[in-house]
Amino acid sequence: MKVVWNDIYNRLENARAAVERGFTPSPEERKLILRARAKTLAQVPKNKESTETHLKILGFFLNGEKYAVESVFIREVCPLKEMTPLPCTPPFILGIINIRGQILSVVDINKFFGITGKGTNVLNKTIIVHNNEMEFAIPAETITGVSYIPQDKIQPLPPTLTNIRAEYLKGMTMEQFIVLDMARILSDKRIVVNEEGEA
Repeated sequence: MKVVWNDIYNRLENARAAVERGFTPSPEERKLILRARAKTLAQVPKNKESTETHLKILGFFLNGEKYAVESVFIREVCPLKEMTPLPCTPPFILGIINIRGQILSVVDINKFFGITGKGTNVLNKTIIVHNNEMEFAIPAETITGVSYIPQDKIQPLPPTLTNIRAEYLKGMTMEQFIVLDMARILSDKRIVVNEEGEA
């Protein structure tokens, strides 16, 4: 049996108008209302691209560099208040912080990449990143917000960007935010070893 939805929508409008006039729809009309609602909710606009083709990223600034992290790896964003330096750790480990009783390392992404000569600005935010096995904090000066980027719009890194190891990066956005490959960074042996040493 072919369902003519235009007729149903017309009947739905008539039923709605009747309700507004104080009329209670019949059981059949109620079924039509529910079916029409379900049909409307199930429809996806044809011009809307699937969210699977987009990356949801959080942008931030760190000492002159613009980075972005996929939201799937972000647990939360917190103010960076008290940080305790740790002796005998690599330069990219700035120290540790206490987030509601959990001790986390603070990893400077610039220093992790071996970028030197960058001045240290005021770091007042921290992005807690994680996967199933690792968790640490990335400091930031400013959080620029969340955005959705089409995956096919992620551009290759320019040849001039030679001070960052490409295997830790996914590419660059149109706004020149460097998209970090957090899956690879979180599994890097240098971070894993240092986290195990602090435990």
